[in-house]
Amino acid sequence: MSQTLLSLLAFAPLVLAAILLVGLHWPAKRAMPVVFLVTALIALTAWEMSFNRVLASTLQGLILTGAILWIIFGAILLLNTLKHSGAITAIRGGFSSISPDRRVQAIIVAWLFGCFIEGASGFGTPAAVAAPLLVALGFPALAAVMIGMMIQSTPVSFGAVGTPIVVGVSGGLDKAGISEALIAQGSDWEFFYRLITSEVAIIHAIVGILMPLFMCVMLTRFFGKNRSWKEGLNMAPFAIFAGLAFVLPYAAAGVFLGPEFPSMIGALVGLMIVVPAAKKGFLLPRDNWEFAEAKDWPAEWMGNIEIKLDSLTAKSPMSIGLAWLPYILLAILLVVSRVNAEVKAFFTQNLVLSWSNLLGEAGVSGSIQFLYLPGGIMVLVVLATFLLHRMKFSELKAAVGESSRTLLGAGFVLIFTIPMVRILINSGVNLAELPSMPRAMAELVAGSVGDIYPFFAASVGALGAFIAGSNTVSNLMMSQFQFDTAGLIGVSGALLVAAQAVGAAAGNMVAIHNIVAASATVGLLGREGKTIRMTIIPTLYYLVMAGLLTMLAIHVFGVSDPLV
Repeated sequence: MSQTLLSLLAFAPLVLAAILLVGLHWPAKRAMPVVFLVTALIALTAWEMSFNRVLASTLQGLILTGAILWIIFGAILLLNTLKHSGAITAIRGGFSSISPDRRVQAIIVAWLFGCFIEGASGFGTPAAVAAPLLVALGFPALAAVMIGMMIQSTPVSFGAVGTPIVVGVSGGLDKAGISEALIAQGSDWEFFYRLITSEVAIIHAIVGILMPLFMCVMLTRFFGKNRSWKEGLNMAPFAIFAGLAFVLPYAAAGVFLGPEFPSMIGALVGLMIVVPAAKKGFLLPRDNWEFAEAKDWPAEWMGNIEIKLDSLTAKSPMSIGLAWLPYILLAILLVVSRVNAEVKAFFTQNLVLSWSNLLGEAGVSGSIQFLYLPGGIMVLVVLATFLLHRMKFSELKAAVGESSRTLLGAGFVLIFTIPMVRILINSGVNLAELPSMPRAMAELVAGSVGDIYPFFAASVGALGAFIAGSNTVSNLMMSQFQFDTAGLIGVSGALLVAAQAVGAAAGNMVAIHNIVAASATVGLLGREGKTIRMTIIPTLYYLVMAGLLTMLAIHVFGVSDPLV
């Protein structure tokens, strides 16, 4: 079989996933088992992997699935616990009186609070939290979904306490093979991993400065009485100020603390700076901007669910400080468990399940660190919240039940997706003496596109997110391919993996899965195409900017890593 045909065959699982999910509109729970079986078949026949190695890779994928489901469970459980304790109601209520200007409300509720929810929970929850709140504040349902989807950009790479990097990038790379090469160059995995995280944070920070302004401009152009770009641009001083208030602490956290913190810290610092500034009218235009009267809105703007702020206050009022306390406790525990050596040792060495050389296959290993993974820390915070907020056991039980149902929905798809990815990565050990499947894909792309490929690296990540509806899954599927392509064209592997993660975050703005989830919260199902036609604008901005920054980093600033 020719090398080109083999490379195309290596791409087959990803192409099949795109055809089934996007072309034929199959649900992921039906498509991904088929893709997994096709991947295993290609590995066993064309690549001549042993059945034992395919089975070991599948088990490794299932272990990694267990780790990511633990994080998802912790993140969703914390959000649901705060919903049942009344904390989310108190936090929402605090936003309703800051400014009557709809552009300011979009920046504070969607950009800052939404980014915080993304950092703490991820997996589409910010749009599901922010969209109903915006409707309750008087936004048209379609506008609320559009703004909610635009949250799915800058904070997403570090969403759910860093899951797209902690699990997506780490699980999507051949960690054992890369570590061996790094040690030979006098470096190590930890340095390489921090380098990727830093580059993701820096690219996002530069591109993300203008996202609040995009929110304002999109709002006034598509939902204003005058359909004016200018009315959104009038908010530029305040919007750019809000962008900087988020991205500067965000970038610093990414560079100095790691992938768990940027979105939460950026949003917390941003809220502390921007909310008081908005109340004082700092950098705000003189005229407040408002929608037309609701009776004049087109029918397509309207959802079939009525949401009122009054309906969000069924429980007795809670102070803002007490409502935010669990999130502050989460941030403290995460920082201490990552920075303090003794605490880190305790968290990493207790409640750990570990497997080495599964089924005797060298380098095929896995582990679940129940305490150290963000899921464990979030469960500890949930237990603290139960006491701090004086919750009833029935409320905690309801939160656990809702979170478990969400977990089952996500879990079934991941049970097939992640093992499929591990088969691709581990396919380098085979009787046919072929390179691994990601390497074969990379050879085809490097031969076809060459030196200009870095411009498209982020777009490949976005395509993966559009197909899979997830930054994490896109990183799992594409990271090794990006790394191998970088090696073949002689550029930084860390930088192309970083561009992958950035693009996969931006791709969430047009991911149908996320749009459906956000639309459902405001009763707007069936109009996903209209939302995509709007959110494609900031998505294209993000991908072009990320591509240009990647090219500049390589060809102007000479960014490299130990393996170049």
